Amino acid sequence: MTGVRTAPGERVATKRVYDPPEAGDGTRVLIMRYWPRGIRKEKVDVWLRELGPVIPLLRAFLDGEITWKQYRPRYLTGLQRPEAQQALAEVRRLARRGRVTLLCGCADPRRCHRTLLQEHLLDSGGEASS
Repeated sequence: MTGVRTAPGERVATKRVYDPPEAGDGTRVLIMRYWPRGIRKEKVDVWLRELGPVIPLLRAFLDGEITWKQYRPRYLTGLQRPEAQQALAEVRRLARRGRVTLLCGCADPRRCHRTLLQEHLLDSGGEASS
């Protein structure tokens, strides 16, 4: 999980989807394009695949064609797509009702879009928690 920033009304945390669910997770939101192998549907409350990186971007990063420094702005630009904007609105709506935990399969949260998304939500007026 990541660090804490506060602003009224919204709480957004991050977690690896393979970590066990906890009572404090609140609404567990999967933000991957594809359903992760071995994860039962009961472990996820909402699947917003539109917030996962587009496949060509993800492939370029995983294959080493682009660096994290190049990946980061491209992912954030992708959040401007209309379908991503709708999904962002859904995360904000859920966060106004209680804690939301963004889920992804990446092992390193420092190089994962879930952390970029959390930062994006903070920059637009949300609250993060660990």
